[in-house]
Amino acid sequence: MRTIRHLLEAKREVYHIAPSMSIYEAARYMSERKVGAVCVVESNRLVGILSERDIMTRVVAAGLDPKATRVAQVMSENPVVVSADESYENCIRMMHTAKFRHLPIVEEGRLLGLMSLRDLLQVDISEKDDEIKMMRAYIHLAPPSMPEL
Repeated sequence: MRTIRHLLEAKREVYHIAPSMSIYEAARYMSERKVGAVCVVESNRLVGILSERDIMTRVVAAGLDPKATRVAQVMSENPVVVSADESYENCIRMMHTAKFRHLPIVEEGRLLGLMSLRDLLQVDISEKDDEIKMMRAYIHLAPPSMPEL
């Protein structure tokens, strides 16, 4: 079973912003990096997550000024986190049950990465595809059954 640690090895840079940043600056930062969510870090400590959905529902739909609104005002605070030794399957279940799409990976208080539900589902599909290939190979290589006497 693959753990998040194995997936982090192939992951890119961990994007993060400060809670004092304006929503306008945060949106530009996210847009330039083509990401849908970023970790909010203060004094090297994870304090929240800001997602596109947070910006849409808590700023745009609420009629707030993105240049005057701070990340701290609209971020999702105290996010659920997991360790790098968690299985990707448990992370998918947790995200599905709690209805969130981004999961910070933290070890000894240090932010290691951010996994999206899409990242985890791609791994799951790949694993299932490998299992199907192995089963098909087994079926085709298995000796024919012996006739009953």
